[in-house]
Amino acid sequence: PIINENDAIVVPDAREGGDLAEVISISDNDAIAAVAAVEMDISRLILLSDVDGVYNAKKEVIPHVWMNDDGAFKKQFAVQSSTAESRVGRGGIKSKIDAAQFAQKRGVQVVIANGYAPNVVKSTVKKTPEMGTFFDTLEPSAGAEAKSCLSDDQVVKEHARMARKAGRSLAQLSSGDRSAILNKLADLLQERSGHILSENQMDIEAHEKNLEKAMLARLKLTEPKLAALSKGLRQLASEDPLGKVLSSMKVSDDLILQKETVPIGVLLIIFESRPDALPQIAGLSIASGNALLLKGGKEAARSNHVLHQLVQEAIGCVCPGAVESCQLVSGRSEVSTLLEMQDVIDLCIPRGSNELVQHIQNNTKIPVMGHADGICHVYLDTDCDMEMALQIVRDSKTDYPAACNALETLLIHQDMVTDGRLESVLDMLDEAGVTTHLAPTVRRLVSSGNVAESLKAKLENRPPQDDLHVEYGSLDCTLEVVQDMEDAMDHIEQNGSQHTEVIVTNDAKKGEQFLSGVDSACVFHNASSRFSDGFRFGLGAEVGISTARIHARGPVGIEGLLTSKWILRGQGHTVGGFAEGKYSYKHEKLPIA
Repeated sequence: PIINENDAIVVPDAREGGDLAEVISISDNDAIAAVAAVEMDISRLILLSDVDGVYNAKKEVIPHVWMNDDGAFKKQFAVQSSTAESRVGRGGIKSKIDAAQFAQKRGVQVVIANGYAPNVVKSTVKKTPEMGTFFDTLEPSAGAEAKSCLSDDQVVKEHARMARKAGRSLAQLSSGDRSAILNKLADLLQERSGHILSENQMDIEAHEKNLEKAMLARLKLTEPKLAALSKGLRQLASEDPLGKVLSSMKVSDDLILQKETVPIGVLLIIFESRPDALPQIAGLSIASGNALLLKGGKEAARSNHVLHQLVQEAIGCVCPGAVESCQLVSGRSEVSTLLEMQDVIDLCIPRGSNELVQHIQNNTKIPVMGHADGICHVYLDTDCDMEMALQIVRDSKTDYPAACNALETLLIHQDMVTDGRLESVLDMLDEAGVTTHLAPTVRRLVSSGNVAESLKAKLENRPPQDDLHVEYGSLDCTLEVVQDMEDAMDHIEQNGSQHTEVIVTNDAKKGEQFLSGVDSACVFHNASSRFSDGFRFGLGAEVGISTARIHARGPVGIEGLLTSKWILRGQGHTVGGFAEGKYSYKHEKLPIA
């Protein structure tokens, strides 16, 4: 039914001859909505305004109001001048609170939220609303301190625990069910591409004046990116990594020991301004049966929100009980709280700047996996094929300059300076719009006068670079000259980030020496650095690239999100039985099916 203020309304309590105390005054649509909600015995009422909810004295939204907890609520509630009289409707926030409490006491949950917020209805009808102030019909748990609302820390911790609980449901799904979720998410990315790109464009317009080109490139979503994401998700859906037997042993007769793959548990993944990372990460977590807490950059808030909704929709289509296994975290304060939850979160993977990764590593006891810098080198040996070399350098730098696997430092054998081949490299880089920054050795060569006039003319007026540990993330690179391959390897060891390194040479022996001698996560011979990617490695997607040496290294796909457990199946065996001679140890390795 549709009820307006000018309709004849009789308050139920008064109609039944009851006391008019606590009867709501029918003076606005909030009151009418509350009465109608109670009369129709609905589960939840959503009251929309132009503010984000009910504020406390610190101008923070109160997220949760328990049943029969008026005293504590009144202590925290503060009608701010900006919210006392709303610009929409009549009566302001006070009338909404009155209506909410009226309905709450009669068994109706109420959410007061901002009607202008994206996807406000979907966010407020969830079991635990993701925005606004939630007037719950539950009372505080027995023995708990009476509070009118959960603090921000408590809300974040509760979301993490919900993710862990729902993660168990996800991990117990069959391979077919997890594959169905991944295929559904792949479908949704294609079907809702228009809406996704629209939200993404709003993010870009809101931040394009404040972000560098490299950051904007990471922020932007396109139809080809969404298509690639869908393809990667379908690739993930084609295999089941859980319950895979890694080893099998007959310990004794009828006593079989196996080592099997299992999820790590709860992952906290932090990524900056890369909305395309969200479905990749979510897909890997679903495929590996891990619960997931996601924190994206504020620049991609709208994009991340709509993508997260699609992830939960895909999960809900197959297993509603596992929907909360994927949670989206918003503020920095929430991340700080999560970093203290080593009892709930099993692994943290930060994807972003060096400052971000170091901050995470220094402020948590949770194991951290990832890389701080992507300073990738390409070394052109004197025995390289120039046509091949130019193609690899161009692709490594210009295919996606903002990527962590893009070329940042180009190392040139000194012979290429004297025989003129360096000029061809510079011409190609200039044509591609790449700004070449000259390292100290190159500048010394120019000033010494030991280079051809034509090369000197090409090198003059280029910007200098004294710092050899720079990740540009743009159409820029550092140019340095080395004496030979050993000198190049020394340069990489001293100035690299152990991410991805490339040698271009026709000398197979040198190529093998470089592959074995360079200590980085990915080392290539005659191939672009851009191949350092989970999808291109056939992993389906990647959760990030790790330069660590423990657990996972390089592009981290499903295998990097798994651990193992030992499964022992016996027939009443006891250790004492072996001591008594009842059993004897066999320790025979069994074939893995």
